[in-house]
Amino acid sequence: MPSQKIFASPQDVEAAFYEALEQCDLDAMMTVWAEDEEVVCVQPGGGRLVGYTMIREAWQRIFANGRRLKIRVSQQTAVTTPFAMVSTVLEHFATLDDEKLSAPVAATNVYVRGALGWRMVAHHASPVPPNSIGEAPRTLH
Repeated sequence: MPSQKIFASPQDVEAAFYEALEQCDLDAMMTVWAEDEEVVCVQPGGGRLVGYTMIREAWQRIFANGRRLKIRVSQQTAVTTPFAMVSTVLEHFATLDDEKLSAPVAATNVYVRGALGWRMVAHHASPVPPNSIGEAPRTLH
């Protein structure tokens, strides 16, 4: 298991998640995840992965191709409580050798605060149908 970094905020975890994804860094990726068998990850076009071990194996396969990505996150909305945050974003991917961004992916990230600081407990990403992207609301009610 990776060393335990303490994340002071859910925003720190989210930034570390996308940095690990860009760097294809498996240890950094797994540091953001709660070491729990109830964590869940759904990647675009993939099945539902439950548990730390399954999620680690999936990221290991993804990173094995060695293709580094550039990721831009937009239209973030978040609901935050003292012990949890649900963040929704649009993820835009490009390879380092081609600056053209792919069609966006809608992602929901869930973070919880525990004894070891904030950790990711769920990531669900799905392709966005063409012409279905609206502006993020400015205020949540």
